[in-house]
Amino acid sequence: MLDAAASSIAEKGFAATSVEDIAAQAGYSRGAFYSNFSSKSDLFVELLRLDHQNMQESLQKLRDTAPSSGNLQAQLTLLYAQCYRDNNSCIIWAEARLHAMRDAKFRRHVNALYLQKHDMVAYFLEQLCKRLNIRLPGPFADQVLGVIALIDGILCFNMTMPNDLSDASAEAESQW
Repeated sequence: MLDAAASSIAEKGFAATSVEDIAAQAGYSRGAFYSNFSSKSDLFVELLRLDHQNMQESLQKLRDTAPSSGNLQAQLTLLYAQCYRDNNSCIIWAEARLHAMRDAKFRRHVNALYLQKHDMVAYFLEQLCKRLNIRLPGPFADQVLGVIALIDGILCFNMTMPNDLSDASAEAESQW
């Protein structure tokens, strides 16, 4: 059901996606949906949580491999962009931001994931910088906020104007 929800939300948006759409696309009944999730919002939170977990695992793998090159920025940018390019993640998170603006309960869940993401990327960056003996100007938490905002903005621009910014240019522009 999560794959069906991701596909439908990315295609039609959260508001236009119904429980029936998700269940039918997954090959289940409406009752089966409600035996697994109490609401469409709860399913959406689980979908975001799993996407967040996948990003965390990818960051951990990159950290564990300890890239030997000094170009940490390019590797982090490439990983972050790859997480979005491989699926509908960017669209789903954009839908999550919009839905969070309208639903306070959902907002608490999304904000918790964003704070975890921020802390996770800051920790990752700090550990890699120590390992590679790189010193960044300013606190890691501040650097990460700027990096996440820049990459998210470039990815959204690239998705809405794909002919105006190539993937290579988007990655180059995302370097911080």
